[in-house]
Order: sequence, then structure tokens, then C-alpha cells
Amino acid sequence: MSELDHRQEELLEAVYTEREAGRDALGDVLVAASRALTPAASPADLEALARDGLATLEDGRVFLTAEGETRARDILRRHRLAERLFRDVLDVGEHVMEHQACALEHILSVEATDSVCTLLGHPPTCPHGKPIPPGPCCGAFQKVLRPLVTGLPAFPLGTTGRIVFIAPKFHDRMDRLAALGVIPGSTIRLHQRSPSFVIEVGETTIALDPEIAGEIFVKPVEAR
Repeated sequence: MSELDHRQEELLEAVYTEREAGRDALGDVLVAASRALTPAASPADLEALARDGLATLEDGRVFLTAEGETRARDILRRHRLAERLFRDVLDVGEHVMEHQACALEHILSVEATDSVCTLLGHPPTCPHGKPIPPGPCCGAFQKVLRPLVTGLPAFPLGTTGRIVFIAPKFHDRMDRLAALGVIPGSTIRLHQRSPSFVIEVGETTIALDPEIAGEIFVKPVEAR
């Protein structure tokens, strides 16, 4: 596949993210793409995507072709992994995170993207809770890099860590964990794995079901 230019990538990203939000109207896509493009996106830009076999236009709506879908997923994967990198590892603010992620999404190679993903422990969502499309590295049995962020089940006993993100299968679990103080940013210490996971959060000791523990991702920190 030929390389895409910056404008094409922003257009594909807009089509993909608008679809995630349940919108596929040409006007909505143009507004979304124009936030990142100068000059603003126009219908001619989408017509060019269609000529390149990346999208189809039908009755004022925009759809990705199979190739366009693959390209858009790769762009979103790079962007959302970059957001995780800047938020979880470099601990920068929202504005800087988004600005830098927008820049990195256009330059990260496949190898660099997989390395970032592995380093972060293959996160399922970005800091805004949107899904990160998985890559080949997410199902690999061997990892070249030692993950910086790991699931709680793989976290060493007795080690102090900071919760980076929680990816619950059911939304009410997040509410129950939050009521116990188990939220992103909390500092914890893992004391036990069996028969249940036992963690210390502040002055509180909490027992967790193994399935719930597997939804908590932690980064090691120095004990105070």
C-alpha cells in the first residue's frame, strides 16, 4: 500500500471517529476533519479519498472501504497509544498530550508502535475510554520489551504501584471500585494473589475477585 499524506490520514481518522460516535454524514465528517486541517476539509477531499479506493460516498454519507478501514485503524491505534504514552508515562497535561499525540500518529513506524504498545502493557483503551485497535503484538506470546504497565495479576507481591487505568467489563464495577478508592492515580500495594487478590489502598485493605483484578493495570512506583 502506498504511503498516505497528512491530509489523507486526518480525513480517514475523521471518518472513523465520527462513525464511532454514530455519525457518517458528509457534513459531520468535514467538520471533524477541519479541526485538524488548514485549509478546512471540503467535499473534494472526500471525493479524492473515494478515487483512491479508501472511501465510498453514497447519499451524503461516507463509508470506509476495506483498505480505508485498515489504514484508519492503524492511524487511530498510533494516536491513542501516543495519548497513553504521554499521559501514563510522561504525565503531561491534556492539551500537551493531545497535541503531541496528533503529531506522533503521523510518524510512528509499525515497529515503534508495537514497541510502545508492549511497553504500556497493551492497553485496551485510550485515556478518554475509547478503544485502542489491537495490533499483532497484542496476541504475541513473546514480548521484546518488559511492559512498563502491567495487569494486577502480573504485578509483583509487596510492590507499590500506581493504578494507570481500569478496563472493566461492566460499568458498575468501576463505580464499586471508585467507592473503595480504587481509581486511576491511586497508589496500591499488592499483598496476596490467592484465593483472592488483596491490595492495600491508603489505610484500607481490599479483597478483589481475580476477574476484577485482571481489569486493573498498574505502573510500579517507588515506595514512600
